[in-house]
Amino acid sequence: MDEVFKALADPTRRALLDSLNARNGQTLRDLCAGLDLARQSVSKHLAVLEEAGLVATVRRGREKLHYLNAAPVQEIAHRWISRYDRARVQALADLKHALEEPRMDTPTFVYTTYIRTTPQKLWQALTEPAFTRRYWATEFTTDWSVGAPMTWNNHGVLISDPEQVVLESEPYRRLSYAWHAVTPELAKRFGWDDELLARLSGEARSKVTFTIEEAGSQVVKLTVLHDGFPPGSSLAEMVQHGWPNLVASLKTLLETGEPLPEEA
Repeated sequence: MDEVFKALADPTRRALLDSLNARNGQTLRDLCAGLDLARQSVSKHLAVLEEAGLVATVRRGREKLHYLNAAPVQEIAHRWISRYDRARVQALADLKHALEEPRMDTPTFVYTTYIRTTPQKLWQALTEPAFTRRYWATEFTTDWSVGAPMTWNNHGVLISDPEQVVLESEPYRRLSYAWHAVTPELAKRFGWDDELLARLSGEARSKVTFTIEEAGSQVVKLTVLHDGFPPGSSLAEMVQHGWPNLVASLKTLLETGEPLPEEA
């Protein structure tokens, strides 16, 4: 965590994070436009942020897109904010977000974290019900081959749909699948009203991709990319808050044997 605090200590790097918070998925050219700094200086600051895990990058053709990575900050919050205080802190953060933050123009989310584990164990944690039910309260029924259908047991609600399929499957390296359908049963489970259910049901199906890379002895870099959202997506707003908690709980389970406690 020393690298995170060091990276956050610099006002220019905080300004870069603010820029990505306002509009994710920017190129180096985009970020330079908002700062009175040379391209090389901005590139160096981004390298520090990426090294600290506060920025994740994805290549699209010849361009390198930069994304605010919430995972390290989420881990800090879980370490020093008690589960009893977390609800109040989250409520204030949600209020600030609603009042101040503009809607992101590029609703694609990228999260990166480093986990003390092996690619094999991480793959198990992403695919086997014995693991997924512990940190996600979700289980998958599938053989994990490309094109195979997936039945989700999401918090006790079974979701089946012909378009819920495995898109990529390279054991211990890469896994991608279509996001689940939104059903009335799921809406009832989470208390969504009819208006929200209609909005979510009408959206195009998104997808999630997990990339696993060895980053040292018994250390694995996990990158989670969730994309395919239409402009103004309600689901995009929802998963923006869900993935950091999920990734943090997955990391804690693999490193300590226990997931993070559920929110009160």
